[in-house]
Amino acid sequence: MTHQPRLSFWQIVNMNVGFFGIQFSFGLQQSSMSPIYKYLGADEASLPLLWLAGPVTGLVVQPIVGAMSDRTVTRWGRRTPYFLVGALLCSLGLLAMPFSPTLWMAASLLWILDAANNVTMEPYRAFVSDKLAPPQHSLGFLTQSAFTGLGQTLAYLTPSLLVWFGMDKDATNDSHIPQVVVAAFMIGALMSIASVLWSVKTSPELPLDEAALARMRAQRPGVKTVLADIVLALREMPDPMRRLALMKLFQWYAMFCYWQYIMLSLAQTLYGTTDPASQGFRDANLLNGQVGAFYNFIAFIAAFALVPFTRRFGARRMHSACLGLAGLCMLSIPMIREPALLFLPMIGIGMAWASIMGNPYVMLAGCIPPERTGIYMGIFNMFIVIPMIIQILTLPLYYEAGLGGNPENVIRLAGALMLCAALAVLWVKLKPAPPAGLQQAPGAGDGIRPPNPA
Repeated sequence: MTHQPRLSFWQIVNMNVGFFGIQFSFGLQQSSMSPIYKYLGADEASLPLLWLAGPVTGLVVQPIVGAMSDRTVTRWGRRTPYFLVGALLCSLGLLAMPFSPTLWMAASLLWILDAANNVTMEPYRAFVSDKLAPPQHSLGFLTQSAFTGLGQTLAYLTPSLLVWFGMDKDATNDSHIPQVVVAAFMIGALMSIASVLWSVKTSPELPLDEAALARMRAQRPGVKTVLADIVLALREMPDPMRRLALMKLFQWYAMFCYWQYIMLSLAQTLYGTTDPASQGFRDANLLNGQVGAFYNFIAFIAAFALVPFTRRFGARRMHSACLGLAGLCMLSIPMIREPALLFLPMIGIGMAWASIMGNPYVMLAGCIPPERTGIYMGIFNMFIVIPMIIQILTLPLYYEAGLGGNPENVIRLAGALMLCAALAVLWVKLKPAPPAGLQQAPGAGDGIRPPNPA
């Protein structure tokens, strides 16, 4: 394994700038896809099914791409080709999305957009683990979390900023999609490719040593070999990674409920409407962008603020505390009747979002062998997308009968599930597995800096 030098704070920032563009794209999806679907004629009960693209493409693409990136040998490195291809396709998808003339076209473009993001995502996670020694994992992954917060803050806030700069909030295109949303997607397309190019330019991959190169070149190529690697990795999955699956089931079922229905809940509780043609509905969309931007900005700040606490108390306990706080905040949202008060629960949700995008990866990175980082990062994403698929397939079954056809009750469900996730993460037992031939530093898997790091 190539020696991983200790990087400065700004070197770690540069290598993670590309994550900003990836998350700007995800932020646009989270804030705008349900409204876009409603503008194009979707009904509320079918919304989860229209979000199927993300989890299904993640389930298929990320483990395969993760495994392939572990085995890739090019002049640019193992991970870089995937960054560039994914970012380019993502930009093209963002350019086309707001011009969708029909519901099926928007849903189809979301499949392409999510596939592109997924091609980039897991190699990027593995890139951090490749370049940073275990004592710097917590800073590296929480810096990614910070860029998640910053990228999604701007994605959520961009339509409101455009209105503040003079764009007409009620102007729409031929598909009834507001022009401010169209402009936001255009900006996202530029951000996606530009940020990844910055990281590629400033943060080249570490060269592999001759032994690693020889081992990779000796491996048999082909899809069957990649699939066999995935099956073997699943069989040999470390116990802490298996235990994290239950926490992620609750956590991601809750987040998908929140993203799909928060805007509809706000339209109903604050503006008394479910009509997508009404001004109240458009106002709720802008308000959702503002509070979403706020919680992502909190995540941006909290990601750095959590670093010393994660080192002291461990990623597991910090993650549990953040999820518990978010659960209580989500439960409070349907009781709020003043827009200004919505920013209070967003503090807790923002802290949890910072932890979600950082601490589980801190726990994971300390318990997997470094030569299989890409494949295990890809498999770990299955623990995100499988709960999303379960949510998509089950929520329509009880949305009317169990939740009264009320989007407010979906937000209450999300809060309860986040509390379950906070308890489930405490069940995880972190026992870092040392890399081949090396002894892992004590506590590295829990995000704790070992004494006297080299």
